[in-house]
Amino acid sequence: MYIEAPNRWDGLGASIFLAGGITDCGDWQIHIANRIAAACGETPLHVLNPRRADFPMGDPSAAEEQIQWEFQHLRLATAVAFWFCPPTLNPISLFEYGKHIVGSKPIFVGCDPLYARRDDVLIQTRLERPDLELVGTLDQLAEQVLAWHAG
Repeated sequence: MYIEAPNRWDGLGASIFLAGGITDCGDWQIHIANRIAAACGETPLHVLNPRRADFPMGDPSAAEEQIQWEFQHLRLATAVAFWFCPPTLNPISLFEYGKHIVGSKPIFVGCDPLYARRDDVLIQTRLERPDLELVGTLDQLAEQVLAWHAG
């Protein structure tokens, strides 16, 4: 099942939150969501996507609503997939990664090879969770999520 912000999810069932760049970043979330939908079949995985198809830029309350949605759904999610990509540094995603890398929730992390802070993410990941493998493509990230979900 696919849940896109600002739609609410009840928290029932296995889920993956797609954390990572949105502003000035290509729509990498739909690539992952499509890969998961195609592969899961009988065992659904709820995909929680913070990227809205149409973000209301003129609405002053939209930013707070978005931040609250992400905060709530990151907590509800069974697991989180992080993708860091250029051209921005994805500062909010780095903040969220810092919060979740120290927890016990399953996380998956990938960095585009051209992401400017790739080495920082790699080193911090190795120090905090040496068992995590940092991947360099969206397909590899999707494969990690699918392998985890298959159990």
